[in-house]
Amino acid sequence: MSEQKKPSGGALKKFIIALVLIIIISLAGTGVFYYLRYFGPNVSDKQEYLYIRTGSDFNEVYKTIIDKGIVKDTTTFMWAAHNMNYVTRVKPGKYRLTSGMSNRSLINMLKSGNQEPVKLAIHNIRLKQQFAGFVAKKLETDSVSMLRLLDSTAFVEKYGFTTENVYTMFLPNSYEFYWNTTPGKFFDRMYANYQKFWTPERKAKAAAINLTQQQVSILAAVVDAEALHDDDMPAVAGLYLNRLKKGMKLETDPTVIFAVGDFTIKRVLRKDLMKDSPYNTYMYAGLPPGPIMMPSINAINSVLDYQHNDYLYMCAKEDFSGYHNFANNEAQHLINAHKFQEALNQRHIYR
Repeated sequence: MSEQKKPSGGALKKFIIALVLIIIISLAGTGVFYYLRYFGPNVSDKQEYLYIRTGSDFNEVYKTIIDKGIVKDTTTFMWAAHNMNYVTRVKPGKYRLTSGMSNRSLINMLKSGNQEPVKLAIHNIRLKQQFAGFVAKKLETDSVSMLRLLDSTAFVEKYGFTTENVYTMFLPNSYEFYWNTTPGKFFDRMYANYQKFWTPERKAKAAAINLTQQQVSILAAVVDAEALHDDDMPAVAGLYLNRLKKGMKLETDPTVIFAVGDFTIKRVLRKDLMKDSPYNTYMYAGLPPGPIMMPSINAINSVLDYQHNDYLYMCAKEDFSGYHNFANNEAQHLINAHKFQEALNQRHIYR
C-alpha cells in the first residue's frame, strides 16, 4: 500500500494565515458593532435638553426619548442602556444634549445625574403669586405647590415668618438651582441666603430704627414703589420713618394701588382711598402687614441708611422726572401737590 500523503508545510501555513485573518475580521466586526452601539454618534439635534421628572422609571425616559426624537437609533440606545445598567439607575433632572453624543456619553451623563443648573434671576417681581409662577416656569415644581407653602402658616412659621410677610424672605439676586429641586429645598436655600444677607450690622441698624427685619423689607417695598431713582430712596425712607415716629399714617399711593389691585392706575382717586384694606395706608396707621412688592437691595439699604431729614410730605415733581418735591409742612405740600395735579391734567392723565 502506498503511504497517505501529508499536508505540506506551505498548505498548513496558508491555513493558519487564513484562520488568523478570519479571527481578525471577526474581532474587527465585533469592535465596529460595539463601537457603533457605545461610541458612535447617536443623539440628534432636535432637542436642547432632556427633562426627567422626579419618580420617572426607565420606560418613561425611553418614551420621552422616542417622542422627542432625542436619539437617531432607539434600538442601540436601549441595548446600551441595558448593558450599562442604566435601566435601574434613573435620576431626575435637566440634562443638556449635544448633537452627535454617543449612547455611552449620554447614558453616563444620565446615570451620574450630571445635570445642568438652572439660573434664576429674581428681580422686581411684584406679587408672591407671580413669584410662584416664575419659579414654576424654571423648575420642576408647579406654582400651586409653591403657593400652598407660601400660604401655609405652619410651614412659614418654621422660618420665623407669617403668611403675610413671608415674601420678604426672597431677596433679588441671581441664583442657581437644579431643575428638580423640591419646593422645601428651594425655601431652605432662599432662607439661608436671607440669613446671610442679614448681617449683625444690618440687624443692628434695623434695631436702631425700632423695626424688625421683615418690617424693614415691608417699608423698603413702599420706598421702592414710590422712588423711581435709587438716589431718591434715602430721602423717601427718612420721610416715612419720620411719619412712623410721629404716629402719622404713611398715606402712600402705591399701598392704595396694591389694595385696589389695579396696577395700571397712574392717578389715585378719592374713591380709591376708601378701599378698606390693611394695605391702605390712608385708612390704617403703621406699616402694611406685608410687602407690596419685592423690594430691591438698594431700597432695603436705603431704609437702613436713611437720610436724616425733617420731611413729612412729598409729591412727585411736576416735570415727571421721577423725583419728588419734599415738604415739612402741609401748606407747602399742598402747593407741591397742586403743581403735580395740574401737570397730570395737562397731560390728560385722569386715571
